[in-house]
Amino acid sequence: MKDELIRAIGADGAVRAFVTYTKDMVQQARTLHHTAPVATAALGRLLTAGCMMGSTLKGEKDLITLQIRGDGPLQGIVVTADSKGRTKGYVFQPNVEIPNKCKGKLDVSGAIGNGVLRIIKDIGMKEPYSGEIELVTGEIAEDLTYYFAQSEQTPSAVGLGVLVDRDTSVKQAGGFIVQLMPDTEEEIVAQLEKNISEIPYITDLYDMGKTPEDILAMLLKGLEPKITDRTDICFYCNCTRERVEKALISIGKQELEKIIEEDKQATLHCHFCAKEYHFEQNELISLLESAK
Repeated sequence: MKDELIRAIGADGAVRAFVTYTKDMVQQARTLHHTAPVATAALGRLLTAGCMMGSTLKGEKDLITLQIRGDGPLQGIVVTADSKGRTKGYVFQPNVEIPNKCKGKLDVSGAIGNGVLRIIKDIGMKEPYSGEIELVTGEIAEDLTYYFAQSEQTPSAVGLGVLVDRDTSVKQAGGFIVQLMPDTEEEIVAQLEKNISEIPYITDLYDMGKTPEDILAMLLKGLEPKITDRTDICFYCNCTRERVEKALISIGKQELEKIIEEDKQATLHCHFCAKEYHFEQNELISLLESAK
């Protein structure tokens, strides 16, 4: 099964839903960042949420960033996504090891700790839109549910899951978001609540061979679901040597001269994809000429 995001409506548009399968995306993030299992689970959940939230953006250059900062050993997570399913992210401390909550249950909330969730939408306005809440549980799905209710006044149900295999690879990953439109009738709300209360963990469903379409049918049972869009999704970082050169130039002439004189070289590291860009002294001098 390939990584994919499906969008749908139910009850003649009174409900909208997103369901995604993200195993390959999360596995690629794990490989790039060499994450321990609990870090894989935390980063994978936020990547999964990011690609779904990114799909609501309208413009090609629009971006959404999800930031978690906590006092737990992970310290924080950052994920950025666009409207085309291209998502990237990293965790501040990828090698965290803490005891499981119970048999087979990774303690994501314990790894994150207390802190804040911040959502930033850059949609081409003068200033990006930003909303922030205190973390409710650190389980990420519950925190996003609270965020939608508090910051966007949109009643929502969020499910996110990453199943890490015994060899620490990603066995299954995916998620869903279901949202109510304004003035939804009570019987629709009741049906939706019943459906969500009966659905198993999303990684268990994928492990049983269910597809995103199957999960959508379970979520919107009795509400006449209609798929409106399908998007292939992936882990994608848009860093390039040219962009890094521009970043070096932007630090200013004095700072660049200091690097040339003292260090005689520079190596810049991309947090999102772990790629390194090395610049020798002669290359830095050339950039300095460009900065003048």
